[in-house]
Amino acid sequence: MDTTPLAARMRPQSLDEVVGQDHLLGAGQPFRSAIDAGRIPSLLLWGPPGSGKTTLARLLAGIGGLRFAQLSATMDGIKDLRGVLQHAKDMARMEKRGTLLFIDEIHRWNKAQQDALLPHVEEGTVVLVGATTENPGFQIIPALRSRSWLLTLEPLAEQHITALLSRALTDEAQGLGTRKLGFPDDTILAIARSSSGDARRALAVLERIAAGMDDSA
Repeated sequence: MDTTPLAARMRPQSLDEVVGQDHLLGAGQPFRSAIDAGRIPSLLLWGPPGSGKTTLARLLAGIGGLRFAQLSATMDGIKDLRGVLQHAKDMARMEKRGTLLFIDEIHRWNKAQQDALLPHVEEGTVVLVGATTENPGFQIIPALRSRSWLLTLEPLAEQHITALLSRALTDEAQGLGTRKLGFPDDTILAIARSSSGDARRALAVLERIAAGMDDSA
């Protein structure tokens, strides 16, 4: 039995599957054009929880053929960073493969920790994707900001959450489609409205309700 959370299983597999963020990913937008041209720049992603920051980082690593590495600024420090950077150098030397380093909650690293990362971004040891829920103008050192694209992700709209829930209910490979659950439209809408634009929260609620339906069957 797969115990992976529904939200993780339902991550988009391509940029075209991402709902919302059309101001970044829509056809002809500067960021989308850069990605389509094969350029994966270092990024700072500023947005609320559940807006797709981790998903976007994973997709970019796949598009660029980069190894995906992840750190959490709430749990990992300089020692962990050094280990990831050394592995990135080894991979570049032995396999000629770059690394995309995703740092969640990067605003929680202090100036010294951010300074330790800077030369490796400058040298291209890693492509940095830093995720933050706080204004990067106040929380990220200027040198990192100047070397990264700053992208603002918006909370998902009600129709976007509804589309994600409907997809999860019908997807038979990774979602709940094989269980043929009968979810009224008003229930899906209620979940979407209570999620505050957070896709992860909405899918977690859907999964809990589905589990309750199984238990009562």
